[in-house]
Formats: sequence, C-alpha cells, structure tokens
Amino acid sequence: MRAMTLRLAAALIVLAAPVLAQSGPPRNDLPQPYRTTRDWGELPAGVTWAAVTAVEPAPDGSLYVIHRCAGNSCAGRTEAPILKYAPDGRLLQSWGAGMFIFPHGACVDRDGNLWVTDARGQAGTGHQVIKFSPDGRVLMRLGQAGVSGSGPTLFDQPNDVLVAPGGEIFVADSHRNGRNNRIVKFARDGTFLTEWGTKGAGPGQISEPHTIAMDSRGRLFVGDRENNRIQLFDQNGRYLEEWRQFGRPSGIFITADDTIYVADSESGPDTGAHELPGIRKGIRIGSARDGSVTAFIEDMESTAADHSGAEGVGVDAQGNVYGAVVRRQMLERHVRR
Repeated sequence: MRAMTLRLAAALIVLAAPVLAQSGPPRNDLPQPYRTTRDWGELPAGVTWAAVTAVEPAPDGSLYVIHRCAGNSCAGRTEAPILKYAPDGRLLQSWGAGMFIFPHGACVDRDGNLWVTDARGQAGTGHQVIKFSPDGRVLMRLGQAGVSGSGPTLFDQPNDVLVAPGGEIFVADSHRNGRNNRIVKFARDGTFLTEWGTKGAGPGQISEPHTIAMDSRGRLFVGDRENNRIQLFDQNGRYLEEWRQFGRPSGIFITADDTIYVADSESGPDTGAHELPGIRKGIRIGSARDGSVTAFIEDMESTAADHSGAEGVGVDAQGNVYGAVVRRQMLERHVRR
C-alpha cells in the first residue's frame, strides 16, 4: 500500500511539473503543400512595398498588412503604413501616415479593432501600442509617445500585442538589445495589471520577446527569439513549458482549431545573434495542442546569412498563409496546392 501511495505521489508530481522542452530540433525535411505568389495586393498609387512586418485577418474577412512606409522606417515619411484589403486583394483603405517610426507587430481583436506596436521612438513618436477602429480612428494608446522606459506606463521597443477574448491586453516588450524583455498585461481599459520576464535563458526568462499568440485553451505562446524557443505561459505569467521544434520564432499565428504557424526569419549561419546553424528559414506548421510539426513553407533564401525570411505570419479564413518579409520588402501569399 505504501509503495502504491509513493508511486501515486510521484505520478502527481510529474503531472504537476512543467514540461521543460519538446524533443527534437527543427526539421527541414517536412512536406511543403503550398505554392507561393508574390504579387498579391493592390498598393496605393505611387507606393511600393517597404519592409512588411505584420499580416492580420479581421472577423469581417478583410486583411490588414503593416509595412514601414519606405525602406525600413516610417520616420519622416508620408506613406500610410497600415493597408486594409478585401479577400481578393483590393485595397479598401490605408491610414497611419506620420503616426509611426518603426511599426512592428499587430493583432485584431474580437470586435475587429486593429492594434499596432511601434518598436522605436524619436521626436515624440514611437514606443507605443495604438488601437484603431476598423475605419482607422484612434481608440487607445498605451505607453508615452517617444519615451522609452520600464514600469507600468512605458515601453522600450514593444514588439507585439495580443488581445485575449475577454479583452485583456498583452504586450511583448523589447526588441533586440532592449532593456525590458518582458510581457506586460493590461485590463481592457488599459489599466496595468502585471508583468513578468527578465533577460536570460532559464525557464520563464526571455531574450527578445518578438511575438505573442494565444491558443484555444488560453495559453500564451511567446516567441523568445534570441533563445530559439517558444515559451508557454498562463495568462498570469506562470511558466508552463518550452518548445524548440519550430525554430527561431519571429512570428506566431494560431487559428481557431489550434493550428500553429511559426515564422523563422533568422535561422541559418550564426551571425553573432545565436541563430540556428543548419536550420532553414521558413514557416513551420503544426499543432498548438501537442507541439507536433507537420509542414514547412521554406523561404526562398532559406540558407542565406542575412535575416531574410518572413517575420510576420497570418492566415485568412480560406487557409491561405501570408508571410510579412522585412529585408526583401514583400508580401508573400502561400496557397494550398
């Protein structure tokens, strides 16, 4: 009886303990069931793609694409960084000119509002998260314009934003070499609730939280890019586990059926940022439920030393996958064969 009790206690301890890692490195030899096009989407007159950073579908079927105005920055530019598309690629609306320095991550909430981060700052602009209505009206700002810092009211290069079904707001704060390396949680009205994360490589520590997503169970998936892993947390910051089989995560998108799409834009030769040598860039696809990886959309420059792959990733209602490509300044659309 004592032995059975001990075995039961041991089993309960194992079940309660967080899983430290999924087994196996990222794979390059997975099925690639998509064909790629690079000419989708009407652009405003006189505008060409700048660095494309985020693609987000809206509940009404429209699609938002965020790009950096001209080249890799919106500083001093008059182009609109936010482009709203119909499902067939027709441009419906554009806005945001003069409002951003370095637009980075984005999300669309259940009401169709668009949230966009600005990951740099200067001259009273940047280091903020801005909420827009579906027609482009500013509804909320988090952070102080142009001011970099820590604490509940300031950000330092916020990378990405996520709005939970209940309205809680999560901000992944600090780009490469940023000071914070944290997740910040706000109530739906913008009131600060909590934060977690310190720079490091241990469980729960973060080095460049580049992207954030949520599955149907409410778990947070944080792309801990410089540590080449995804860390999973509950919504109060409790560490759950880490996954390394999806590569070096720059972007994460999870659909309603818990299919996970992870954009790896930086693997390949190590340039000094702790990349994954021998691992090809691209979008790995699998299950957010069990961590299995089942498909791979390989980047067109998958072994280049430059950081050239898609950083942002989004999926529309028809299952088409969009890659937001920064260095090559393009939007890629991947359609099932």
